[in-house]
Amino acid sequence: MACFALLWRCWYGELVQVYYWAVLNGFHLRDTVQNNNVINNSSSSLTAVPSNLPSQTEILDLSQNSITEIHIQDFASLHWLRSLNLSINRINNVANASFRSNQNLECLDLSKNELSSIECQFLYNVTSLKYLDISYNRFHSLTLGKAFRFLKNLEYLGLGSREAINLQKNDLKEISRKQFQEVSIGLKHLSEYDPGTLLVLRTTKLHIVLPSAGTSDLLRKVLHDAFISSDTLKLSNINCSQTCNDYVNGFKALEKFSRISNLLLENLTLSWQDLMSITRSIWEMTIKHINIFNTELYEIKSSVVQYSDIVLETLIFRGLRVTTFYFSQPVIYDFFAKLKVENLTISDSDLIFMTCPEQGNHYKFIDFTDNSITSDFFFQDCTSLNLLETFILQQNKLLEFYKVTTMTRYMKSLKNLDVSQNQLTLDEKANCLWTNSLKKLNLSSNRLTDLVFTCLPSNLEVLDMEKNDISIVPKGINNLEMMKELYLGSNKLIRLPECSNFRNLEILFVEENLYQEPSTNFLQTCQRLTRLNAASNPYTCTCHLRDFSRMKENTQIELVGWPESYQCTYPENLRGTLLKDFHVSEVMCNTAVLLVIILGSMIVLAVVMALTCHFLDLPWYLRMICQWTQMKRRTMKTDSHQLSENLVYHAFVSYSQHDSGWVKEQMLPYLEKRENPFRICLHERHFIPGKGIIENIINCIEKSYKSIFVLSPNFVQSEWCHYELYFAQHQVLSEQSDNLILIVLEPIPQYMIPSKYYKLKSLMAKKTYLEWPKDKSKQRLFWANLQAAIGIKLTASTEKTLV
Repeated sequence: MACFALLWRCWYGELVQVYYWAVLNGFHLRDTVQNNNVINNSSSSLTAVPSNLPSQTEILDLSQNSITEIHIQDFASLHWLRSLNLSINRINNVANASFRSNQNLECLDLSKNELSSIECQFLYNVTSLKYLDISYNRFHSLTLGKAFRFLKNLEYLGLGSREAINLQKNDLKEISRKQFQEVSIGLKHLSEYDPGTLLVLRTTKLHIVLPSAGTSDLLRKVLHDAFISSDTLKLSNINCSQTCNDYVNGFKALEKFSRISNLLLENLTLSWQDLMSITRSIWEMTIKHINIFNTELYEIKSSVVQYSDIVLETLIFRGLRVTTFYFSQPVIYDFFAKLKVENLTISDSDLIFMTCPEQGNHYKFIDFTDNSITSDFFFQDCTSLNLLETFILQQNKLLEFYKVTTMTRYMKSLKNLDVSQNQLTLDEKANCLWTNSLKKLNLSSNRLTDLVFTCLPSNLEVLDMEKNDISIVPKGINNLEMMKELYLGSNKLIRLPECSNFRNLEILFVEENLYQEPSTNFLQTCQRLTRLNAASNPYTCTCHLRDFSRMKENTQIELVGWPESYQCTYPENLRGTLLKDFHVSEVMCNTAVLLVIILGSMIVLAVVMALTCHFLDLPWYLRMICQWTQMKRRTMKTDSHQLSENLVYHAFVSYSQHDSGWVKEQMLPYLEKRENPFRICLHERHFIPGKGIIENIINCIEKSYKSIFVLSPNFVQSEWCHYELYFAQHQVLSEQSDNLILIVLEPIPQYMIPSKYYKLKSLMAKKTYLEWPKDKSKQRLFWANLQAAIGIKLTASTEKTLV
């Protein structure tokens, strides 16, 4: 697995880092990795290497299958291959030159297979290797072949066997001149060891799987060489279920010889008393950092512990398990309360409590991550942690936020507090007693609401409250002026917080919340903001969002996740549109500009309408329509007997008063003094006194079969003649009849006809009219045509009415 850590330092990039992070954490990427450069065929029940692997493959995982043999052609086409995992198979033979075509191969894992020869002839052509693990095979010895001499770039080497082996001085000579970052050797089944064998190794970190207890002399020799061969030493497989004297004595014998500064102990099974004995022996060495992983304690009894005066820099317990159901917890608490160590970590160990350390302790860093601590009495009124700077209580069972504040009251040097991933709540305002030294506070992944802002320490510079139940940041917060970083992602915020409460704010994370439109004052108040994460929110793309969507262009603020994580959610027709592609015009968003345009358009329209009305005499027509409508309403109220009196005249004659001489002297005598006289309606004779002129005109037109208009220059100058022509034409349109007779008494030039007589122009252009001849010989024909145009014979009932 060290290959995966090594690859973090390589230049592969993000893809490889993500892949190996997933592998280290037990995730299978068959369904998640889509890139053709990464192929994961682990746990696929394969018995041979697939023949259809893409030629561009860079990372290939064939672990946990049933492959038995590697052939020359298996990887011949994979010229870009960089990492190959063949662990946990049944491989018993790897053909020479199997990796000849893989000149870019840097990581090769063949551990936990059935290889019996460690000559490894297949390595001759793989000079690019940086990581090689061939541990847990069935080697009969660890005498490395000459092929290892050519691995000039090798940084990690894993050796070991599941068979009983001897380790002799010449076994490792082929790598004696190489400088490694890490060498791991499994000696669990070691039967014989030549002193000094491990000293030929030149490595920064040495990992040894120790021989089983009961071989005290062998164990002492291995430990002696291990403690003086590197700066960092990792020891695995310390099992004291039968006896622990071999390990304790082995460690005690090395108190004056050790050169290591970092010691890691892994996979321990022992009693509390044995652990104290080993720890006491290690403490007296020059070791500065001790890491103890995956420890199983099967017996805890009270015993006298002799504490060293040496101050250890780092002590880490990770995965501490107690298999005894009943035991004295104060035994453990007292041990840690009296330790002289600067940095203490107890994680993933089901710790439920810890007593306050004694006065004069050296604690600067305490990490109790992933335990079961509650906040009821934990470190309450603890006045001895005066040097503590960092306190981590992540992933515990803390409930009361107020208790957390009082816990820190006497921690005068505390700068960093992490109580994330608990179940903290604050139900009411309280007098929170924080230490004044706190600069960084992590409250993420709890159950805190808006009320938490009333109970925060002053002088905070970094505050993380992601994944809580905060819906709004209250205004008027006066004690957070020093805030530089604020993390509020994955809450329930309905609007962006303004920076008026945090004038020195430089970094703000508010991703995955519920706000739709950032406040218009946000950019104005956040003058010092340099980094903003507002991704994955349900943005409503309207004018209010315009300034925010232009932030990337108009400011120097770094937008995390821009542009792919900033999309419109509303309105529906813009759902999925990136904010960078959302555009709305200045006119739609600027009220002042919009009002100017609307008012300007209205003024222009009003001017145009005024000119049009003036040119077409529209007021006159409106007046006529109004009067016509009023007349029609009165007509509708008239009873049926009155309506029967209509249509009693042969013709209504409209003429100018200046043309009355011709009408009375010429036209009336001919029409009314003939054998069958026509009944002619004239305004002088038939207008009813007391009624309006317009009403009389309409009545006469409606009671006449025909309307005769005597046209002349005088006619077009008369407004009343215009009324009569307008209403007569309106009746023609409404009744769909042809009752107009036009007589042109004198020619009318077009320029003399006013604009409001545009209908007269239209009638004269479309309708046949009678023209009065000056020649008397032609006048007889004129009267005949007029008589034929009138050509109506009244009914008996009408004639009776006329009498």
